[in-house]
Amino acid sequence: MSYRPRIAKLQVASKNENDGLYEFTMKLVDGTQCRVFYSKSPEWKMTAISRLQKTPCPVCRKDFICKCMDQWAGDLHQQMIEDEWMEKAIAE
Repeated sequence: MSYRPRIAKLQVASKNENDGLYEFTMKLVDGTQCRVFYSKSPEWKMTAISRLQKTPCPVCRKDFICKCMDQWAGDLHQQMIEDEWMEKAIAE
């Protein structure tokens, strides 16, 4: 069975609306937490994603820095666009 990340919650961590830069904290259904960086000029573009070191990585099971979330960046970005996660988080 392959890993399928699903977004459960998204919050704005910081933003610079003048430059169109946003930092979000994302919680996935499996409890994994990530930090996601986006730019909006004019379309949303993910610039970086990293797993926060609160639980072991669900893919490689390491409890230190890994780049596993990079391979799911496209899937997570698609969820964020289709389900309008960013607009909902910014509106809060």
